[in-house]
Amino acid sequence: MPIFTDFFRLATKTMKILGIIPARYASTRFPGKPLADIHGKPMIRRVYEQSAMAHRLDSVVVATDDKRIAEAVRSFGGNVVMTSATHQSGTDRCREALDIVGGTFDAVVNIQGDEPFIHPSQIDQLAEMLINTNVPIATLVRRIDVAAELFNPNIVKVVQSSQGRALYFSRHPIPFQRQYETAEWIENYPYLAHVGLYAYRAEALQSIAGLPPSMLEMAESLEQLRWLENGFSIGLGITEKQNIGIDTPEDLKKIANFF
Repeated sequence: MPIFTDFFRLATKTMKILGIIPARYASTRFPGKPLADIHGKPMIRRVYEQSAMAHRLDSVVVATDDKRIAEAVRSFGGNVVMTSATHQSGTDRCREALDIVGGTFDAVVNIQGDEPFIHPSQIDQLAEMLINTNVPIATLVRRIDVAAELFNPNIVKVVQSSQGRALYFSRHPIPFQRQYETAEWIENYPYLAHVGLYAYRAEALQSIAGLPPSMLEMAESLEQLRWLENGFSIGLGITEKQNIGIDTPEDLKKIANFF
């Protein structure tokens, strides 16, 4: 029966997809980040409006645990649901939000709430990956062209299979090139950086949200390793677009020239 279901989805090329923007007020480096003013609008509104421009999403909703964020979203006419304050990840918050929204959504796109200039085309690219393949989870990667990024532990690296599936994610440069000096690595291998945007089939989201933390996940502090360690395939899509995340108040300076 599952094989027939996958075939039917591929044949019809239609899926009902929900975009969810997890947003919490508490943040060690930037408390209240979703409400930070970005050229006259709170950041959560800019993320919401960019997401709403994606063609493949049937609906967009903010999932938060804070009334101030909820009120801000309602003030501009956005959809919002209140979720638990105990969630350890955006994935867990997405799972609860999907349950609250209800309906018959086939898939969810987890949209980072700290990327006010997220490209709608990237959201559509992820949705298309679920529509046109049978991967349970999809995410994006981009080529690393600067050596400084390669050795930055805050930029997550990923290696892929010949079928375009993730083999491993790491904060360390992977693969290690034994035959070259580290200064030559970037010239001799197409290193990829992970772009933190995910799409999940609804049934996959329900499954991975119930998994306990894994040893690989705890070692690297990367949630997606929990999914790989438990046998879930993650499809990779290549994007050439550079996203700008806001992690600290100082990061707001990065986007001053956008306006």
